[in-house]
Amino acid sequence: MCIMREHSHCLLTQRPLQYRILHCSQTHRMYSRDIWLWSTFKKKKKSHFTDVNCVITQRCQLLKKRSPCPRKIQCKRGAMRAPLRWVLWDVKDTLLRVRSSVGEQYCDEAKRMGLSLTPAEVNAAFHQAYRHHRSRFPNYGIGQGLDGQSWWTAVVKATFSQCRVRDPALLSTMALNLYRNFSKADNWEVFPDSKSTLKSCASLGLQLGVVSNFDNRLEAILRSCGLLSHFDFLLTSEAAGVEKPHAAIFERALRKCGVPPTRVAHVGDDYANDYVPSRSVGIHGYLLDRTNNSEGRDVPKEHRLSSLHELPARLKQHMDECS
Repeated sequence: MCIMREHSHCLLTQRPLQYRILHCSQTHRMYSRDIWLWSTFKKKKKSHFTDVNCVITQRCQLLKKRSPCPRKIQCKRGAMRAPLRWVLWDVKDTLLRVRSSVGEQYCDEAKRMGLSLTPAEVNAAFHQAYRHHRSRFPNYGIGQGLDGQSWWTAVVKATFSQCRVRDPALLSTMALNLYRNFSKADNWEVFPDSKSTLKSCASLGLQLGVVSNFDNRLEAILRSCGLLSHFDFLLTSEAAGVEKPHAAIFERALRKCGVPPTRVAHVGDDYANDYVPSRSVGIHGYLLDRTNNSEGRDVPKEHRLSSLHELPARLKQHMDECS
């Protein structure tokens, strides 16, 4: 049981033959100091108890100088919040998307090779091949000795093989052409709110980085789409060797930022791959929900964006509260 003695900022616990300072209520951390007073306590003289209080008072005053009360920091704004310094971005379906369906783009390549296939047929074959390879060789097969290009080559060949294309040379040619074509802006559509939002974030003094489940073509794609210059670094899952939603890729991004997670925000369109894991490591995660599909999920209204245009105001509000 704690005993208050003369100095209200000190809490003491009485134990046999000793007093232990448990903590000082003016500090946030717990402090412990043992004051052994064997002979003094044996004599049980009142004058000696005054000596104990003097020692305790000196201890508490020293602790108050070393560690100011956090409440003095909090009182101006109600809660301690670190100002933001970085915004991390997902890319696909957040900043840009595939311009037309995979089936249509694969059919265009097949047509150039003299083949006649339907987009519906190719699209169905692609999704089956993609799911199979993603399950068997996750994250572009990095853990099994593959890379992004060899992984996509296998997916394209499996797709066209299901559409009765059997010529190995033709399959290899189409796979190479498609891999290169998807590095060009022609196959990607930048969302109308992307560039203006990136500029607005930079005007707030924030640095920008990318954390994306993507292969190493991402840099070329962002360059061709006019987005690369906005970012201070890119981190793809192929380069990192780990993909979202694993916390390791976010932790690696934080090391690149060089600041604690409380000074970083993240924006993405996927609840499981972006919002949940970013917030699990302490990052201020925002979920982009362009089609209002997050209803019913555990996402507070202030964390949800229906458009990227809403983001700068949210970030500025957060920064103003910390100023």
